[in-house]
Amino acid sequence: MARYLYCYSDMKKIILTYILAVLALGVSAQNMTSSPYSRFAYGELGDDVPNTFRGMGGVGVGMRSNKAINPLQPASYSACDSTTFMFDLAGSVMWTNYSDASGKRNRANGNLEYISLLFPIYKRYIAFSAGVMPFSTVGYNFALADSINNDYHYTATYAGEGGITEVYGGLSFNIMDWFAVGANVYYLFGEVANYRALTFREADMHDVAMYGTLNVSSLRTRVGAQFFHSFEDKHAFTIGAVFEPQMKLNGKYAVIETSWADTVQSSDTPMQLPMQWGVGASYTWQQRLTLAFDYTWQGWGQVGAFSSQSLRSRAIYAFGAEYRHDPFGRNYVDRMSWRLGAKFSDPYQKSVDGKEYKVSIGIGFPLRNAGTVFNATVEYGHRGELLVENYMKLTINAAICENWFFKRKL
Repeated sequence: MARYLYCYSDMKKIILTYILAVLALGVSAQNMTSSPYSRFAYGELGDDVPNTFRGMGGVGVGMRSNKAINPLQPASYSACDSTTFMFDLAGSVMWTNYSDASGKRNRANGNLEYISLLFPIYKRYIAFSAGVMPFSTVGYNFALADSINNDYHYTATYAGEGGITEVYGGLSFNIMDWFAVGANVYYLFGEVANYRALTFREADMHDVAMYGTLNVSSLRTRVGAQFFHSFEDKHAFTIGAVFEPQMKLNGKYAVIETSWADTVQSSDTPMQLPMQWGVGASYTWQQRLTLAFDYTWQGWGQVGAFSSQSLRSRAIYAFGAEYRHDPFGRNYVDRMSWRLGAKFSDPYQKSVDGKEYKVSIGIGFPLRNAGTVFNATVEYGHRGELLVENYMKLTINAAICENWFFKRKL
């Protein structure tokens, strides 16, 4: 008589690894940037796109894959196989060059990027995903020397650290064979601290300092939908959309200022997260060539946060392509994935001048006789005009895809 066993021991190991990695991300999330631009508003915003798609310029709204966990589009979770457990862990290192009128300087940073998992709940109709990733990061420390009419000489010091982390859980439903919907719920938590001071050389001048803190413990939601269809075993199309409503951010922003008279002032400002929406589409030919495009709009200029003059709405354009010579070939190189992409956007902080853009290339290294893929992505980015920031970022992830939910006969 046949007996059946499930792979529960393997699941326990992965879940334990996931918990430890979540704790590690929470401990180290404050060291992911050294950009002076991170001192404005919430800091540098994170990227919900998996590393698999970062090599394609960060597309994701119209991407539907059973080899990648895509938190950007919750409707995509149900693309997973009914017997598959997926786990994705990514880390990065970034080299940045800053240049302005005072000269050039270089910085290097590295950290854990994100952790996510996905598994089916009911056949190929319902799937669940969860993960943790940075919502924003802050990290900078620099000083500038100047004078007032060449009479009073001072040093302006700026320093900041911290970040906001988000933990998400999401469900996806295949309503029909060509239509899926999904939703994510995010819990945001963390603290950001910013400090600036004017220190004068002359004894008859008094120093001035400001210390601001932002503490966050809040929720946000995202919904998504995808239409998908394939025919003639050659062509596959996916069209997707996502939406997030404007929501109150349960956080406290306080500022303490010390002046020449040693007075202390504090103020609280209500915080909000913007309404945002995005659309995207992708086309795949014979599982070899994929072309994709995303457009996202974020209404930062319409929310009450910090100052009504400090934020602006932004548009984001992403383009990407992926090529595999032969997904089922016996030659290993034929099964490798080659990716190329670009992203263009407006900064959401008004204090950042100019446009932001980045170009990316990526390579996927599949394991033999397994669904696991190691991905490496290199991104080159640019932003700013008066203070120019150019960076090179290398991100590596392991997208583990294993058949766990099946019965073994003994």
